[in-house]
Amino acid sequence: METFWAQNYDTIRSVGISTGILAATLLVGFLVGNFLRRVIKRSTKALDIDPTNYHFIRHLIVAIIYIIGIGAAVQQIEALKQIANSLLAGAGILAVAVGFASQHALSNIVSGLFIVLFKPFRINDRVTLKDGTQSGVIEDITLRHVVIRDFQNRRIIVPNSIISNEIILNADFNEEKICRWIEIPISFESDVQKAKAIIAEEIEKHPLHLDTRSEEDKAANKPVTVRVIQIGEYFILLRGWAWAKDQADGFVMACDLLESIKLRFDEAGVVIPYPHRTITPKD
Repeated sequence: METFWAQNYDTIRSVGISTGILAATLLVGFLVGNFLRRVIKRSTKALDIDPTNYHFIRHLIVAIIYIIGIGAAVQQIEALKQIANSLLAGAGILAVAVGFASQHALSNIVSGLFIVLFKPFRINDRVTLKDGTQSGVIEDITLRHVVIRDFQNRRIIVPNSIISNEIILNADFNEEKICRWIEIPISFESDVQKAKAIIAEEIEKHPLHLDTRSEEDKAANKPVTVRVIQIGEYFILLRGWAWAKDQADGFVMACDLLESIKLRFDEAGVVIPYPHRTITPKD
């Protein structure tokens, strides 16, 4: 037994050191990542600044720690060093192989850098992808992918190289203020002016509504804009323009207004129509 330990002392020692370096690397990466996450969260909240750049840098720092640690661990094992040296002897072939293998990974990293530099969206922005079926809040931007938290609290993971080529609807880009269209159909027999007045009144008195009228319009007591935008087969479609400070307030306001306007229509005798069909049986 002593002979075995004596003969393999250097190998066992190298493996032990390598294992220790790997363990230390994982621990340091975890601690540094958590520390930076807390610092970024506290600082961005206190200073009210965009956290996108800092989160991306956090991921980059953690990745560098892992790369350095794994490289140092490999250097401790002689057998692995010899394999690495043998591979380096065919560096040209290796470079081509690594280039093909890492093409997508490098593409994601470069796309992530472009996203952070040009900021088509930022962390906490509300976005909708071009097909309209997926939307949510940008939760994180890593070296590889973007994490979107949808409104059912699920996570949508999109690689950086894909989302950088997507057409994205960003509700918070440049200006968070948003206009919600309150569209409600009424019947041909209903009083159009009364319906328009009800919609305008309900919009104006909602607590989340932003009054964007000019000073002249306010002085003249001009109501918010409500127009007839379509005469359909069995309805007249009215649209009211309601402004809110951001997407979240706009959604809540729109839901409240649809309910309150429906109740006011019922009281005033304004009818929201539905299609009627006359069926004539064929002889």
